[in-house]
Amino acid sequence: MRRAVLRTALLILATLPAFVPQGASAQAQGEAIAVTAQRLIDGTGRRIDGGSVVVEGNRITSVGTLPPGFRGRRIDLGDATIMPGLIDVHVHVTWYFNAQGRYHTSSDGETPVQGMLAAAGNAYETLLSGVTTAQSLGSPEDRDLRDAIARGSVPGPRILTSLGSISGGEPEQIRQRVRDFKSRGADVIKVFASRSIRDGGGPTMTVAQLEAACGEAHAQGLRALVHAHATEAMSLAVEAGCDQVEHGVFATPAILSRMAAKGTYLSPQCGLVFRNYLENRAKYEGIGNYNAEGFASMERALPLAVEAVRKAVTTPGLKVVFGTDAVAGAHGRNVEDLICRVTEAGQKPMDAILSATSVAAQSIGMGETIGTLKPGMLADIIAVRGDPLVDFAAMRRVVFVMRDGRTYRNSP
Repeated sequence: MRRAVLRTALLILATLPAFVPQGASAQAQGEAIAVTAQRLIDGTGRRIDGGSVVVEGNRITSVGTLPPGFRGRRIDLGDATIMPGLIDVHVHVTWYFNAQGRYHTSSDGETPVQGMLAAAGNAYETLLSGVTTAQSLGSPEDRDLRDAIARGSVPGPRILTSLGSISGGEPEQIRQRVRDFKSRGADVIKVFASRSIRDGGGPTMTVAQLEAACGEAHAQGLRALVHAHATEAMSLAVEAGCDQVEHGVFATPAILSRMAAKGTYLSPQCGLVFRNYLENRAKYEGIGNYNAEGFASMERALPLAVEAVRKAVTTPGLKVVFGTDAVAGAHGRNVEDLICRVTEAGQKPMDAILSATSVAAQSIGMGETIGTLKPGMLADIIAVRGDPLVDFAAMRRVVFVMRDGRTYRNSP
């Protein structure tokens, strides 16, 4: 019954005119499209002046100079910068504010239809902001939204999901939970190895538990990502062979260097998630650990998070990816965390873009299909007004969004 209600909600969304992709019918007919602009960043660190990207179907066929004799449709974006679609490796797309303006919980009386409508709206806002792939970590409802987007029923970023998380238990119980997630269609396994930042961020799992979770994930062909704030929790995750650490607010130079040596990815947050909670305090306060001490912890975390990103991006060889932890109130504002990295933590603009494109694509196992602009790749393309290598605030000015060959935004 519940799944039938969710399917009904998605069918309703599919009929809304505001959600119809721009230019989809022409692309469905196989017409080649050339997107041109004053400059292009290809996701490998290369900038091309006066570049173009040619798309046929859902694939890129040419990058750079427009092929001689091109006869397809042209989209000229003028003084803009074309780049690969952004990849946010940590969001919570189903988190939303309910009809009373409060953070939605299972006990607030909201219906499954209201929840799915809100999630679809979050996905749409995220896509229009330039994020064409998002890893949602995660709730069971992510699966229906992921599948509806993949079918083209509703617009949104390509979604990968953990469908939930693992936070403890005996090693064999943990292995079974990994197998259960795999059987339900999870794309990735999420493990909680430390407390929330609102509770101090201390470690909560042993190395044996983490080895069980990450080892079984790998045995099932899945990646394992670990929520860890404290250095000790991060160290346990790295030694257990887990693929990626989320957050790392209390990271030390030593653990960051160890992660670089082991090839472990880091997904830190510079400030969006904390600022979003503080800006929306009245909508969260009184729910769970969203209390006075919790909000005080997040205020204290703001400068610590910026400093953690600064240490991370200056650690030689460390693979830092773009993950915002976007929750209710932050969807569609994902790029603010990337801007924080450049303007407050000192990351170089090109490095920030790479962390959200090719490096992020590699972290989710999709480096051969998305994250760079080159022939044969899926046509995930965005453009921003201006030059982000000169003025990184240009990342807010998204004027073009194409995902998988479909144009969802074209507002030069």
